[in-house]
Amino acid sequence: MRRNLAYLIVAATAALPAYPQAKPRVAVMDFDYGTVQSYVSSIFGTNADVGRGLSDLIVTKLVQDGKFSVIERKMLDKVLAEQNFSNSDRADSTSAAKIGKILGVDAIIVGSITQFGRDDKKTGLGGFGHSLDKYGMGGVGVSKAKAVVALTARVVSTDTAEILAVANGKGESTRSGTNLLGGGGSGWSGGGGHIDMSASNFANTILGEATTQAANDLVTQLETNSGRVTAKAITIDALVADVSPDGIIINAGSKAGLKVGDQLSVKRTGREIRDPSTGKVIRKVEENLGELTITEVDELSAVGKFSGSGKPKVGDAVHSISK
Repeated sequence: MRRNLAYLIVAATAALPAYPQAKPRVAVMDFDYGTVQSYVSSIFGTNADVGRGLSDLIVTKLVQDGKFSVIERKMLDKVLAEQNFSNSDRADSTSAAKIGKILGVDAIIVGSITQFGRDDKKTGLGGFGHSLDKYGMGGVGVSKAKAVVALTARVVSTDTAEILAVANGKGESTRSGTNLLGGGGSGWSGGGGHIDMSASNFANTILGEATTQAANDLVTQLETNSGRVTAKAITIDALVADVSPDGIIINAGSKAGLKVGDQLSVKRTGREIRDPSTGKVIRKVEENLGELTITEVDELSAVGKFSGSGKPKVGDAVHSISK
């Protein structure tokens, strides 16, 4: 009898739906490139923001691999502008932690580019002063060119500014009969003075290959340490603020921990049960209207797409879905 009961308990437990654990939410700051700035200017003929380009590349790889939930770029840029965050603060853990707290993330990744360009240990590579017709930038025209990119990063707790993990990445690429930017075309800029490092016209150069390799190396180490970042349990209790054909707006946003893709339940209070002795509300009976999938988020509000049998209206309750 006991064996049968134990079997039934195990079977019932196995039949319960398995909900995925919440992913740690992180933001990636633009990498500091002060150490290699002179090399960057010589290679590209201008002070291109390779730190932002590198950050965008790492965000793409983190999102693709799925170990972290990564905050979108426009939200980060908005908070940085509001907080008057300067480029000189890119690698500062304390400042970054404050930004991360405003964004509602569990940790923030700050990093630096420590090597970017030629392998300085080699000789006969030439200088950076020569022109490169396709680019209008400096290049290194040699019989054999070698590009090296090295990165370092820290994962910082937004609660304590404690460094939870460190990671390093390095990439190298060598090719005969070319230069650092040879064979990649001319459209290197991603707009706004930074490099679109995911574009083929940069990625296919030896400098692009070294950059991609270094980013992959760094991301692998970051994901290996993902367990050191604890995802906070987020409970949303909000209200519908606006209903239109374009979507439903609620009065909670990133500051409350919401992010694009979150799913919430939309409910309407039908009755309030009061304590007969005190008159206080002790329970609310709610009618489930459907679900809201978040499509846009700012600090204090969010927009979502509704699906369900009910018709939401202003004042309806919006809650986290119990799992």
